[in-house]
Amino acid sequence: MAYAAFRSIGAYAPTDILTNEELSKMVDTTDEWITKRTGIKERRIAAKDETTSDMGVEAAKKAIQRSGLAKEDLDMIICATISPDYFCMPSTATIISNKLGLRNITAFDISAACTGFVYILSIAKALIESGMKKNILIIGAEKLSAITDYSDRGTCILFGDGAGAAIISATDNKDEAIIDIHTGADGEYADLLMTPNGGSGSIHDSLDQEASSCFMQMKGNETFKVAVRTLTKDVVENLKENNIESEAINHFVPHQANYRIIKAVGDALKLKEEQVVLTVAKYGNTSGASIPMAINDIYEQGKLKSGELMLLDAFGGGLTWGSALVPFSPLK
Repeated sequence: MAYAAFRSIGAYAPTDILTNEELSKMVDTTDEWITKRTGIKERRIAAKDETTSDMGVEAAKKAIQRSGLAKEDLDMIICATISPDYFCMPSTATIISNKLGLRNITAFDISAACTGFVYILSIAKALIESGMKKNILIIGAEKLSAITDYSDRGTCILFGDGAGAAIISATDNKDEAIIDIHTGADGEYADLLMTPNGGSGSIHDSLDQEASSCFMQMKGNETFKVAVRTLTKDVVENLKENNIESEAINHFVPHQANYRIIKAVGDALKLKEEQVVLTVAKYGNTSGASIPMAINDIYEQGKLKSGELMLLDAFGGGLTWGSALVPFSPLK
């Protein structure tokens, strides 16, 4: 039987930094208020001519190099993004495949907001276990600055840009295998976090209306409450179904949306501080790029070792959510 193994990780963060102090000059806010409410101190902002696919390519190059595979070994690329190079088509994954010099492989995007990386991880796992694919490049990439209203202090303080990528490969060694992935969604709460964007569900009478509706809109307090409740329930169920105690988790890698949400879920699981991976202070919320960027941070710091167990956990617009139990299984 084929199993799916998490072989490598890579990430890219733009060089430009937008601090809380700089934001306080743009909207009515302060560093103290942002830090207390979110835990965010700064976020990375892509250059004007830097696209989501550009960032995805840089993250992908690192993941490929670290995997021990040649890029020609890849047979699929999946990109999770809500800020694609082009809305509707072509997909950002196809642009990335072209920039990597890859031809004739399957490439497509998905839209699951901040849960995007967990969703594409589940797709890669299923396709590899079915025998359809052997080596899949999964990418979470976002240029959220392109869809952020910098006059709306409820959203502009939260979001940043970046990309993360991983290689998921077939293995016959069950000890290397991704253990389990949960995903779910509930469209009843769709209006809590959305970009109306002038699609067929919200036709506008003027170009001004259409342009403004391309920005993210969020009902912060309601989203916070649903996120904590949903994430805690999902993670507890995932651990229970797989007979894994929280003490066995080497790295809890949550979506880096808000420190208060991360702490609430971590406390509910009785996780120790050293088990929880935090990058929200320096990157902010990078949506589908958040989890792989956080994994890359502990990898580059030498904290992520072969065989160690990661618990991934995410919640995003849709509403969507997901969790995954993933051993880090690089090629020896």
